Amino acid sequence: MSRAEVSRMRPPLVPLGTLIGRELRNEKLEKPFLKYGQAALAKKGEDYFLIKPDCLRVPGNPSTSFSVFAIFDGHNGISAAIFAKENLLDNVLSAIPQESSREEWLQALPRALVAGFVKTDIEFQQKGETSGTTVTFVVIDDWTITVASVGDSRCILDTQGGVVSLLTVDHRLEENVEERERVTASGGEVGRLNVYGGNEVGPLRCWPGGLCLSRSIGDTDVGEFIVPIPHVKQVKISNAGGRLIIASDGIWDALSSDMAAKSCRGLPAELAAKLVVKEALRSRGLKDDTTCLVVDIIPCDQPVLPPTPRKKQNMLRSLLFGKKSQNFMNKSTNKLSAVGVVEELFEEGSAMLAERLGKDFPSNATSGLFRCAVCQVDQAPADGLSVNSGPFFSPASKPWEGPFLCANCRKKKDAMEGKRAGIPTVIS
Repeated sequence: MSRAEVSRMRPPLVPLGTLIGRELRNEKLEKPFLKYGQAALAKKGEDYFLIKPDCLRVPGNPSTSFSVFAIFDGHNGISAAIFAKENLLDNVLSAIPQESSREEWLQALPRALVAGFVKTDIEFQQKGETSGTTVTFVVIDDWTITVASVGDSRCILDTQGGVVSLLTVDHRLEENVEERERVTASGGEVGRLNVYGGNEVGPLRCWPGGLCLSRSIGDTDVGEFIVPIPHVKQVKISNAGGRLIIASDGIWDALSSDMAAKSCRGLPAELAAKLVVKEALRSRGLKDDTTCLVVDIIPCDQPVLPPTPRKKQNMLRSLLFGKKSQNFMNKSTNKLSAVGVVEELFEEGSAMLAERLGKDFPSNATSGLFRCAVCQVDQAPADGLSVNSGPFFSPASKPWEGPFLCANCRKKKDAMEGKRAGIPTVIS
């Protein structure tokens, strides 16, 4: 069955405004509260995490609170993971228009996550360091969960319906056919290590560099076809609540999504995180840094997350929402239950900026300047790339159909698409 035929069969996504309207009309639906726990075992010491439960959309207004949880699994050093931990959130928030309503803020968040990831990557590469990091970045606003990810860290959702949903996509070359095709089309080579005698060993890697991943932040020495553009998924859970498990690949190489969820059901978040790490260690031993965050989204009238009922074999899965971004994903863990549990608002995983940033480009009517959609710097149109600006590299090139990009971010875009090499500079 073709992708177009599958798309026609899927139910339409639920507009965010419709869901927020339901919240406003339902007097019983109040803000949930969060309980969370963290556990880790270090092998190389390259895993970092971020927990910020007290963020505000409007400074000084506690009713605009949201929370951020993230895992940064570094490789080839720790500098990229630390830099992303310290700068990514600010870069994401800077890409959201100020004075946005909650609905507008949530609608702008997926695009802002793309801009923030790319800007963070550009800024880090300017430091001249060669380390890289995966990122799984989770934003929780009331009952709405938005997850952006590059690499092979993972976030799963365990709902009260007993269905485990995968909210991320693994960007491993070994398993992701679409990413292998994109890397080779952009000028990279994909293959295994060659040992003496011509035998190939180990997982598929991208050359130059030998990275097993197709997306990350950093990795200056690998090539611009390893992109920082995240897969983004946004869902809204019911007021029954749910549990998020966010973890580095040290967990997922040892446990499936279902195993991780089942291993800690019924336990408080702090103990649950420790038990997931313990279960991974028991299953595989300490082969890699192993970090786990558990976040319980709990109805305000309950002291703890209610126990998840045991699933029956013939349990009604009902409607399934959204795209299955990769064929390799486990179908049983990628389904989102619609029996009053989860509604999908947004999902996109394209590595093309034109498909992720939209086509609108804000301008200042007084100064005549345009704002770059990535770095948020105001520049004159002649200094950048805007909608329908025409080809830049050859008569055969397609016109750029995205928002305004400054010259530096345009260079980054073209390098990621294999049109030219080089690392742009950032205007601060």
